[in-house]
Amino acid sequence: MTILLDVRNLKTAFFNKKQKILVVDGIDLKINKGETVALVGESGCGKSITSLSIMGLVPSPNGKIVAGEIKLDGVDLLGLTEKKMCEIRGKEISMIFQDPMNSLNPVMKIGDQLTEVLMYHQKLKLNQAVIKSIDFLNLVGFSNPEEVMNNYPHRLSGGMRQRVMIAMAMICNPKLLIADEPTTALDVTIQAQVLELMKELNEQFETSILLITHDLGVVSELAERVVVIYGGQVMEESPIDELFDDPLHPYTKGLIDSVPSLDGKIERLNSIPGSVPVPEELPNYCRFASRCSKAFDRCFSEQPSLQQIDHSRSVRCFIYEDKEV
Repeated sequence: MTILLDVRNLKTAFFNKKQKILVVDGIDLKINKGETVALVGESGCGKSITSLSIMGLVPSPNGKIVAGEIKLDGVDLLGLTEKKMCEIRGKEISMIFQDPMNSLNPVMKIGDQLTEVLMYHQKLKLNQAVIKSIDFLNLVGFSNPEEVMNNYPHRLSGGMRQRVMIAMAMICNPKLLIADEPTTALDVTIQAQVLELMKELNEQFETSILLITHDLGVVSELAERVVVIYGGQVMEESPIDELFDDPLHPYTKGLIDSVPSLDGKIERLNSIPGSVPVPEELPNYCRFASRCSKAFDRCFSEQPSLQQIDHSRSVRCFIYEDKEV
């Protein structure tokens, strides 16, 4: 397999007058060409900041990538100028954000927003851009693409706006698509349609996908490999089937156990006790220790390192130190 995205020891921090707050702390992430990888964790774990770091969109001046490297197809993104990154965004890396209403320009028609992308990145003439935009709206399931082209975002439903965002993200055939909670605001029926659409586009264009979500149901539908993060660190990495069959990290087990089951009657849903620590209060020992049922003395005095279990699985937990699963 050829590696498309190679992120190593990524550290992203936010600064205020009093301190440097490390939100992403040494994350490693690899995505092969045509592969779909899910980045999973509760809200506040650092998933979205990781994606914004890859896109070069960390909020400034307070936010900054302070260490690490990000390579796309061998090109070091952190060494590029902002002008060059603007050329790459939308063309080689595209992103679908959580809320399409906040991502689309409310005072521009859908057609103008789609054609603008093509005219900027692919240097198409207006009539060529219009034809391609109509084709992509048709590809993402619109039976009336010409009518959609002439509408403003507020005239479309949430599911329709998300389809427009997918069309806009895919229209330049990017190497990497980052989907940040792409189905959070959608009802279950539309969610299933959007996931199926992303799967079809991934197969048709061989685009790599980084799926960022807290929903393990979404992960099981789309991903081939899962990276679980907590407190800005990778807790576990595993192929999708092995992760669900035999989760290693106590945090991963907690996430899976908290998913409702359709088998039998459940009087009370399982949950992980406590809550995700805010970045300003991250401990200098195991980030998950205070919520972990398997924690022992060492967990409250040291930070575990990421252990390679076999060629495809790794876990950050003292339980697995110097042993194979």
